[in-house]
Amino acid sequence: MILERLSILNFKNIAEATLEFSPNINCLIGHNGVGKTNVLDAIYYLSFCRSLQNPIDSLVMRHEADFMMLEGVYNNGELRMKNEEFATATESSAEGTAAANSPLTTHHSPLTISCGMKRGQKKHFKRNKKEYKRLSEHIGLIPLVVVSPADTYLIEGSSEERRRLMDIVISQYDPMYMEELSRYNKALLQRNTLLKMEDREPDPEVISILEEQMAQVGESIYSKRATFVDKLQPAFRHYYQIISQERESVWMRYVSHCQRGALIDVIQRDRQKDRAVGYSLHGIHRDDLEFLLGGHPMKREGSQGQNKTFVIALKLAQFNLLKRTASKTTPLLLLDDIFDKLDADRVEQIVKLVSGDEFGQIFITDTNREHLDRILSTSNMDYKVFHVENGCINV
Repeated sequence: MILERLSILNFKNIAEATLEFSPNINCLIGHNGVGKTNVLDAIYYLSFCRSLQNPIDSLVMRHEADFMMLEGVYNNGELRMKNEEFATATESSAEGTAAANSPLTTHHSPLTISCGMKRGQKKHFKRNKKEYKRLSEHIGLIPLVVVSPADTYLIEGSSEERRRLMDIVISQYDPMYMEELSRYNKALLQRNTLLKMEDREPDPEVISILEEQMAQVGESIYSKRATFVDKLQPAFRHYYQIISQERESVWMRYVSHCQRGALIDVIQRDRQKDRAVGYSLHGIHRDDLEFLLGGHPMKREGSQGQNKTFVIALKLAQFNLLKRTASKTTPLLLLDDIFDKLDADRVEQIVKLVSGDEFGQIFITDTNREHLDRILSTSNMDYKVFHVENGCINV
């Protein structure tokens, strides 16, 4: 997937910008807080229909503005039929139905994704000027992987961060995943509401129905998460070995209540305990990933450099997986200030990796021109350098 042009109006501190990108490497240089990461967030927004940094849509709008707009023009020779499938889905003609059921064919025409939002109103997402009925229809069309300083929360933060990691990646190649997750969370919320009742005992039949819903869809989610971890593990360990030059060994371990037996039995076994605490203690909403360095918890053993190497290797492995799945297209790779707290050897190995043929279009932000010059000097690929200052972007 190639992002050819990005237009921004009133997004965060960027009043207006139209950027023409290189199909290979794009570097954004500037001091901290000037708007480099906001450009990456605009690209992320067009892939995931939300900001990477703030889930509240109204907060991405520039303070002085009454509306915001983003538009991206993409092109990709590998994008297969998905564009036509969306168009024909909005029509009822026999011709449109036949096109939707035709064999996969390569589609080279540009793909335009736009988002507009007025203050106090909901956002509107369009693909080639046709508005989405559900935003979930868009997720996965433009696969994307972002590596940022906040990724260290994957190691230091709660299990919720690590579940979100799995959910974001799986939802890009499995269109049913988010629907299943929504059904599970709805049943979980209803069960928790009943467990919190103080005036009377909850209806056991109703709770049983909710538990069965949680177990049925939860085991499907567990299976997909377990498959994801199994597929991710080899590439993750491979990239870590390259970046660390085989100085350390790492491992990922998926932990779930589903590993204790049938999920329905696990959930129902402690119903009285759940009633006492007022929420559900067991289920896939408590799943976690254990990150290990040399067989010991990464959270306890890893240095800042090792932690950063870990999450970079993890994200590059996600890229590898999405490239082989998703919409059968090479994802966009966003690298936000990734070289800080890494020694020169690790920086060099990362530069060699991302400059290779395996990766497609790359967007890199940094305050240090030296890092970017090193990348550009080792690559024969086309590149563009953008200078960012106070929300203004110049080539």
